[in-house]
Amino acid sequence: MDHSENSRDPIAPSENGISEQDFQYKKVDDKTDQKEEESVESIEKIFESKEVPSWKNQLTFRAFFVSFILGILFTFIVMKLNLTTGIIPSLNVSAGLLGFFFVKTWTKFLEKSGLLKQPFTRQENTVIQTCVVATSGIAFSGGFGSYLFGMSDVIAKQSTEANDGQNIKNPSLAWMIGFLFVVSFLGLFSVVPLRKIMIIDFKLTYPSGTATAYLINSFHTPQGAKLAKKQVRTLGKFFSFSFLWGFFQWFFTGGDGCGFVNFPTLGLKAFENRFYFDFSATYVGVGMICPYLINISLLVGAILSWGIMWPLIGDRKGDWYSAEYPSTSLHSLQGYRVHFLNIILLGPQLQVLNV
Repeated sequence: MDHSENSRDPIAPSENGISEQDFQYKKVDDKTDQKEEESVESIEKIFESKEVPSWKNQLTFRAFFVSFILGILFTFIVMKLNLTTGIIPSLNVSAGLLGFFFVKTWTKFLEKSGLLKQPFTRQENTVIQTCVVATSGIAFSGGFGSYLFGMSDVIAKQSTEANDGQNIKNPSLAWMIGFLFVVSFLGLFSVVPLRKIMIIDFKLTYPSGTATAYLINSFHTPQGAKLAKKQVRTLGKFFSFSFLWGFFQWFFTGGDGCGFVNFPTLGLKAFENRFYFDFSATYVGVGMICPYLINISLLVGAILSWGIMWPLIGDRKGDWYSAEYPSTSLHSLQGYRVHFLNIILLGPQLQVLNV
């Protein structure tokens, strides 16, 4: 008896060129996409009967108060990352989550007391998230961790180069406020025409904004509120662990170059070339947030630069550059580091501009 028809290979292609196994995978993908669309539609159906509040009801005192508190907290986080890792992850999700948690806790307390006059809406949650991200974004884009204070005479005195009034600027408070207004509103005015071109005309998806919108919508559902509570609890655990670990490290820090931060984990020779583990929870957290490609590229770049290039160039002291200057001078080894950095920064930008 011939069993060829019943024992056909499921991977073999059929008459239309698609194997049975691929067809089954396609059916599973279609069902998954259908479930995702139904979940999005179900979330939107929850808010269909709710009236959208006016802009006056969205800009509430409690929203600005929570934004002010979270803005200060996130500014410290951004400044810490800006002065250490230099990599600033997206804070949209964290801002929306913490804003929802604090205001929801406050409104629940008022509701039990019978003093709640206005319910907490997703539009108000969006106002909090926008204000917090904008506040912490100024700390990074305003140059507080790079060029803004790098122009002062305090930094200029640390250099061996000749300094005069033309290349020194001590930023005063009034000057910084005006400068930040220019930086902030320049981006605002450029976003309006780009929104019409990129989002309305080309219909391009804005990943960060779309993900934040879906997240805030889910927070204001019964299941999303429970999930947000678990996320805030987990965030609080890791924040407490990071704070206690930093407090523990502080006890063993006797000054500059002392303590866990400067412990020669990989040996003294590697420590001289800045290869050591500083036991910082900040670097571990940023490494967990960033994709593997970024982490691997940073590691390979560190090995090539600090492990191979700078030691080899340092051995050419007195040949390639004068030996009378310290290694921090631009006429010495530091000059090679700065110019290599400029090449790395300018190269991708010129490629983007098709120059």
